Amino acid sequence: MHFVTGRSAAEIAASVERAIRSGQVSPGEQLPSVRDVAERLGVNRNTVTAAYARLREAGLVTGNGRQGSRVAAPPSVEIYRSEIPADVRDLASGNVDASLLPDLAPFLARLDLPPGGYEMVEDDPELVAHAQRVFRADGLQAGRIAIVSGAMDGLERALRAHLRPGDPIAIEDPGYVSALLLVRSLGLRPMPMALDEDGVLPEALDAALAAGVRAVVTTPRAQNPTGACLGAERAARLRALLDRHPEVLVIEDDHASAVSGVPAQTLAPARMAARPWTVIRSVSKFLGPDLRLAIVAGDPMTIARMQDQQALGPRWVSHIIQRLVLRLWTAPGTDQVIERAARSYGARREALAARLADHGVIALGRSGLHVWVPVQREAEVVQGMLARGWSIQAGEIFRLRSGPGVRVGIASLHPGEEETVARALADSMRPGRLLYT
Repeated sequence: MHFVTGRSAAEIAASVERAIRSGQVSPGEQLPSVRDVAERLGVNRNTVTAAYARLREAGLVTGNGRQGSRVAAPPSVEIYRSEIPADVRDLASGNVDASLLPDLAPFLARLDLPPGGYEMVEDDPELVAHAQRVFRADGLQAGRIAIVSGAMDGLERALRAHLRPGDPIAIEDPGYVSALLLVRSLGLRPMPMALDEDGVLPEALDAALAAGVRAVVTTPRAQNPTGACLGAERAARLRALLDRHPEVLVIEDDHASAVSGVPAQTLAPARMAARPWTVIRSVSKFLGPDLRLAIVAGDPMTIARMQDQQALGPRWVSHIIQRLVLRLWTAPGTDQVIERAARSYGARREALAARLADHGVIALGRSGLHVWVPVQREAEVVQGMLARGWSIQAGEIFRLRSGPGVRVGIASLHPGEEETVARALADSMRPGRLLYT
């Protein structure tokens, strides 16, 4: 254990991280116990426990420091993309129902944008103007708009605009796995915020702010994986807390927006430049995932920094895609398609939650495309559902400190299947019969 050095929790955690990233210790390797490290370094055991907790929250180790910690495998989005057997229905993925998306074919055939050159660095002004109208219709500020390549691109650019490796960042727990992986890949230190069906708990945000976080990442509706959504009262309480910390960046990932099934709420300040903020809206859930485009509203400084980053990298989002999104979004009939999708997702979500309640199973999911079910043993429930012909997602990849659960997608459900899924899930949650020999 010679690679473990330091006197404070931060120094000890940093020494272990250096050893992991340099290959001095390998994935799966057992770390020295808390007691052994404390005795060798001459520090309190609580200091070592805190250091190991930091490493665990950063995704670098697994297990509990007191009972044994091991080096984690390198983080990757592939960890949750398990192969689904051909005879099993997929309720595990986050896919949309393709039948509820507008048809791209007529718009592709009529797209008449002439090819441009390297001077096309400005965002399409008509798309920017339409995005501003959409934000303002929801009561949100939209003085500055950036066009980015999807929600995760917007999230990464906003974080890079204000944060540096090692900065603490508040993130929902449980929360979106790709956001958590991104935070870790940027070298940021995630601090979990507990939530309920109304979103982040005020006391959790208050504690994170008191601990000195530099940014807060939230999902105002269709929270993944729980389906939580901010109400007006909760949003007002959280805004009041944030207004006391004008240096903290707030990023809202409003990824499902129009098909989330609930009205928009925001934690953005009343005055645009009062503190740094962004609201990111992808078009993936209501126009199509392969369009890879999101609009971002924010304070002038943050948007300017994001656009500066883009200018140094891809320079712009394809104007062919921008114009296609604009025409598709503003076409006669598209609003009706989006409204039908929102109603359909809402009906499936509510029906599944009601059928689960009939079987005595608690399910969360007031908005979006998923239902979250607290369970005692995730792996057993997932395997039980597979045996019954359904694939669902274990909650471990979404969690930092929150309790176990499973995520059930509703986009692939057919009308009338809710009772079958609910019965299968209830049966899978029952304790197995013990066999003695």
